[in-house]
Amino acid sequence: MGVYLNLELTDHCNLRCPMCSQAVRQLAHGHPPGFMAWDTWRRVLQHLAGSPEEVHLCPHWLGEPTVHPDFDRMIEYAFSMNAGNRLFRTFKLHTNGILLDPARARRLVRLARRPDQAPDTFTTVHWSFDADSPETYRAVKGADRYHEVAANLEAFLEVREAAGARWPTTHIAFVVQERNAHEAEAFVARWGALLARTGRPWELACDWPRQDRDAVYLRPLNCGQQAQADALHAQVCARVGLGGDGGRLRAAESF
Repeated sequence: MGVYLNLELTDHCNLRCPMCSQAVRQLAHGHPPGFMAWDTWRRVLQHLAGSPEEVHLCPHWLGEPTVHPDFDRMIEYAFSMNAGNRLFRTFKLHTNGILLDPARARRLVRLARRPDQAPDTFTTVHWSFDADSPETYRAVKGADRYHEVAANLEAFLEVREAAGARWPTTHIAFVVQERNAHEAEAFVARWGALLARTGRPWELACDWPRQDRDAVYLRPLNCGQQAQADALHAQVCARVGLGGDGGRLRAAESF
């Protein structure tokens, strides 16, 4: 199993999603947002060397990591110091994709292909998308950035395929809620078709998918009315063909 370490680069975010504490609370962590100092990042990574357990690293919690002014430098440093996977066994990036442009996509794919660490070190880029139209995106994410994110996601897949890279896999997430439930089928159809065009196996899932393949997946909303949110999630998953057994949803077979 190992240790799963969320090492948050920043709690700033360039969106205000109504379902996120970034929007619900004035201060996400109870204090003014900030950026991790370069020396802090460097020292924490160095302390991971010699860990008795495998470390699985994710530079994210409540903020958007790519807004950190030193994001590229920090990620480059992490991989440059990870020869032989001496610091971390796997790395996963969560992003809303607004700033993950083609240049940054090329950098991430290059890091994923470093020959001095395991081929599956950079496992996944998780895209928090949640909408199939600009109007719903605005309602769910609090900004008019739908077209930018869609273009960046398509470009990321093109960059990865052009490089012949096996990793990182691409997970395209849709947090089911009242504001977007009507678009679930269209979302699955659009991004499922895009993943299918790569010729790789991909998964349609009702929650966290496997790390070793691309996926479109529908996540339940975490909120104060959890029973209602779970019921809506179950209804939407059933509509897109994700079945259940004894009330427990299961992922569909891989495509």
